[in-house]
Amino acid sequence: MEQVEHVALLARLALTPEEKELYSRQLSAILEYARKLEELDVSDVPPTAHVLPLRNVLRQDQVGAHMPPEEALANAPEREENYFKVPRIV
Repeated sequence: MEQVEHVALLARLALTPEEKELYSRQLSAILEYARKLEELDVSDVPPTAHVLPLRNVLRQDQVGAHMPPEEALANAPEREENYFKVPRIV
């Protein structure tokens, strides 16, 4: 009950006594289930970050044909060496 009241306080929730009782029972059930999960032998289960096998769908970066800097900067209002010069923001 104290944990439910504490969480309700943090979340600025006004709970009725019935809601506190209900949430206390539900929280106890969740914690009990978590304790049961701790009893499982998972020593043969490899660690994973996701339940599904994922693969990278992005292609590898490859250097291709590109525009020469002089052509790319031809219409730049301001430039500095081979870079666009932009107004300072900060």
